[in-house]
Amino acid sequence: MRTFGLLLVATTLLYAQPYVSTRLIQAIEAKYDAFAKNRFILLNTTLEALRHKSDREKLKGVNDFYNHTPYLSDIKNYAQTDYWATPLEFLGRDRGDCEDYVIAKYFALKYLGINTKKLYFTYVKSRKFRQAHMVLTYFATPSSIPLVLDNYNLKIFPANKRRDLIPIYNFNGDTLFLAQKQGKHGKSITHTKTHNQWDVLIQNIKRNKL
Repeated sequence: MRTFGLLLVATTLLYAQPYVSTRLIQAIEAKYDAFAKNRFILLNTTLEALRHKSDREKLKGVNDFYNHTPYLSDIKNYAQTDYWATPLEFLGRDRGDCEDYVIAKYFALKYLGINTKKLYFTYVKSRKFRQAHMVLTYFATPSSIPLVLDNYNLKIFPANKRRDLIPIYNFNGDTLFLAQKQGKHGKSITHTKTHNQWDVLIQNIKRNKL
């Protein structure tokens, strides 16, 4: 009985931890401003409200929250052609490009208990904007038509309803499982740049880069 009680307390304390700690929020306010602090307080509140919801409700809640963040290219934001910001940088600056939305949504959904084997970073080409783009996709089952979480189209649609997007390749964040993009003679094309960018991102996240 005592063991069960200790386990219950430990579990309660685990779930009591906010997505972004009070210490980090203080550091965010010091680096940015009180508006940034308020954005992270709202993020914690939003995620807590979603904790016991269905996967679909979690997807919608996280997608809606981050899609309120204004778009800004990496060149203007970081003076780099392609920079993958941590979720702290993205919301702290209140600006980001397509990869930043996907990264922030992915880690928030992971925190909410969504099985990351269902979540994929998906490179696409936008027919409308005639440029490369990234979205987050959710597969309910391995054979399901994925749902698309996007910062261009704010509503979540199945991929077969997004005819404005041409899929290029997927990769899974935790396993970095690259879907094969077939080249000549059926040879798989690897994406070394994606590996490198993911590795740098994870290191930045581990050190809470703001």
